[in-house]
Amino acid sequence: MSLKVLVVDDQGIVRAGFAAVIGAEEDMTVVGEAADGAAAVRLAEELAPDVVVMDVRMPELDGIAATRIITGGENAPRVLVLTTFDLDVYVFDALRAGASGFLLKDVHPSELLQGIRVVASGESVLSPSATRRLIGHYASGEPTRIHAASGHHELDSLTARERFVLTLVASGLTNMEIGAELGITVGTVKSHVNALLRKLGLRDRVQATILAYDVGLAHPNPPGAHL
Repeated sequence: MSLKVLVVDDQGIVRAGFAAVIGAEEDMTVVGEAADGAAAVRLAEELAPDVVVMDVRMPELDGIAATRIITGGENAPRVLVLTTFDLDVYVFDALRAGASGFLLKDVHPSELLQGIRVVASGESVLSPSATRRLIGHYASGEPTRIHAASGHHELDSLTARERFVLTLVASGLTNMEIGAELGITVGTVKSHVNALLRKLGLRDRVQATILAYDVGLAHPNPPGAHL
């Protein structure tokens, strides 16, 4: 099945460029385009895309506010935020709003396409600079103002294996890498990840990573981390 993608950017030429790159892929279809956040919210509800490629700075309703509304619904699409501005506030606010990924607009087209596929699969993607900055804030003890969706987390409900998988997720390992680390199949890793997300009331691996740092279960540059 083809991934349905909604492209949102207030600059027509940029929007058209993204749409052309995405639409040329056999496994992707651009189902709609929006020039502002309000239109993005409306089209996301009407078209039910799998992934929304979202700009940040837009008139009427910005990309962060639109992301918060879109991801707050039932069966919400994944949101991949793209921006020209590599600023802390955008990284943190995008993740807090519910985005599953954050990339800069100057990424190579192949990285954009891979990012769309990654977030559509339920994984998360962050630009290297955003990842370094996020971890740097935790290392320095600076507040990030990012919080997972659920206000109450039952870490005690996790099994020992699930807790360890959570620390590996927070270290940035993929399911394949976690499987190799633990000597289990990718399918079993997915089962553990899905179970811990469900128990903690979290949406995806981004929120799981944030929670792991917030509660001290993960630390900057843990052993075996692939950054």
